[in-house]
Amino acid sequence: MVILGISAFYHDSAACLVQDGRIKSAAQEERFTRKKHDSSFPVNAINFCLSDSKLTVDDLDYVAYYDKPFLTFERILETYLNFAPIGIKSFIKALPLWIKKKLWMKEVIKKELKYEGKIIFPEHHESHAASAFYPSPFQEAAFLTMDGVGEWTTASYGIGKGSRIDILSEIRFPHSLGLLYSAFTYYTGFKVNSGEYKVMGLAPYGEPRYKDAILRELIDIKEDGSFRMNMEYFNYCAGLTMTNDKFHKLFGGPPRKPESKLTQRDMDLARSVQEVTEEIVLRIGKHIRKETGQKYLCLAGGVALNCVANGKLLRERIFEDMWIQPAAGDSGAALGAALLAWYQYLENERKADNTNDFQQGSYLGPKFENGYIAEYLKRNRIPYQELNHEELPERIADLIADEKVIGWFQGRMEFGPRALGGRSIIGDARSAKMQETMNLKIKFRESFRPFAPSVIRERVSDFFEIDRSSPYMLLVAPVKKEFCRDMTEEEQRLFGLDKLHVVRSNMPAITHVDYSARIQTVDGTYNNLYYNMIKKFDEKYGCPVIINTSFNVRGEPIVCTPEDAYLCFMRTNMDYLIMENYLLDKQEQKALEKDIDWQKEFELD
Repeated sequence: MVILGISAFYHDSAACLVQDGRIKSAAQEERFTRKKHDSSFPVNAINFCLSDSKLTVDDLDYVAYYDKPFLTFERILETYLNFAPIGIKSFIKALPLWIKKKLWMKEVIKKELKYEGKIIFPEHHESHAASAFYPSPFQEAAFLTMDGVGEWTTASYGIGKGSRIDILSEIRFPHSLGLLYSAFTYYTGFKVNSGEYKVMGLAPYGEPRYKDAILRELIDIKEDGSFRMNMEYFNYCAGLTMTNDKFHKLFGGPPRKPESKLTQRDMDLARSVQEVTEEIVLRIGKHIRKETGQKYLCLAGGVALNCVANGKLLRERIFEDMWIQPAAGDSGAALGAALLAWYQYLENERKADNTNDFQQGSYLGPKFENGYIAEYLKRNRIPYQELNHEELPERIADLIADEKVIGWFQGRMEFGPRALGGRSIIGDARSAKMQETMNLKIKFRESFRPFAPSVIRERVSDFFEIDRSSPYMLLVAPVKKEFCRDMTEEEQRLFGLDKLHVVRSNMPAITHVDYSARIQTVDGTYNNLYYNMIKKFDEKYGCPVIINTSFNVRGEPIVCTPEDAYLCFMRTNMDYLIMENYLLDKQEQKALEKDIDWQKEFELD
């Protein structure tokens, strides 16, 4: 039984192939088109999924689309009617795409795939819930989904048991935690559906000075975590922006212009909305535990990528354990739709052991063998050195210890927004200069943004305040106090981005300004070479922790192919690139002809 899951036409289009209940492959369309957050029909991702399993469209038994387009159109129409005549410009802009394409999704799928088989349409939050529960290690668990909006729903919770999921309660549009957070993303000058994680990273530089104003004017939170928003301050129902003049007056001015200097106000706004988000998530978590009695919780939806809130929910010990879908946004809903078809629609049995998940490390994308890479390097006369599997971990560990920045391209590409050791840029977490070097000279992104650590699983509790695995980099935890240094009185008086240059621990490159880190644990189950390399670094240099950031520059998707990796390597100040068994030294490479000046392109100091 072969099922294709699809998400498309909003943001982060993706495809997933499930065969006899097993996730065979999954990928976002952006990785193939090189257009970040590509929302187009995922032709390339579908072609990859089919070819990866040596299948064709004729082999498909079902196609599952992650959303009910007619319900979404109903919500859009009702919303515009409620606000009319306000919003007519937005309505006129949105309507043609619906009339021509989005409303006729069954026909679009048939035409694009040349497919005449069965197509099912789960609801949006059903797809999120399925992506949270079915790949989880739990035979029975509660689930929570939270995002901007899907059809009418913005948040839901329920119970998964065996092969079934049941949604018990929901919050409906326009009241949305995801859209509240996106409103502040827009207001602080970042891109909606893309820059929310920047707001999360900026929050520790600020103080929650606006939290009371948010709670007093913008949102009314009940004891159970449900809430209502005051729509007088928002413009997203009928306008082309997230916020309006009343919102701007409340917070002291117009939205920050993108790329302009960040002010203390921006940092304080980020901290304030982050704390409100955490409060809502904790209240809902407590309510779910009380109502369902479940000891495990599964999470999906865009808000589940808020790893700071996730970490606080875990540390409150409301639930014995949690599992978060690594592709928590709309891309992962393609996976959820396919699994929902297999388990709930087709009533197939599901057995879980409460220990091992079914996500396979989220290494579900394309893989390129040594032969392909060697042929590419030779054809383009690119200098390289070949390493065997035995010498590779030690050689890379030595380069990291020498404060070199390395592009790491190994095995299958990750599904979801996080690089997990398949398409990563790695470096020495002990280096005080590495965060700024990698941000400004490698990633060409804002200097305030923190880097995540990869740590071998058996040593994670030695370095961080966490007692379990975090394989998908979706939990934030404090660095252990014995590795931290106290700030001087002068350092404690620093404000805003001046805090950035203060060394806070003996792993300064991965220690955020609030002494926290977004952790990825590595156990070698699905990525043995990455594990062996970090383990060798620990054996030789006494540290089982390295920097791991995604292999891309700002504004581009994570690299997919060896060609993508080489271009990114050459356009940045990376020192080395390792692709499978082939090591490239930047000093031996010829400069690219007629290439972009990335430093100038992003106008960074």
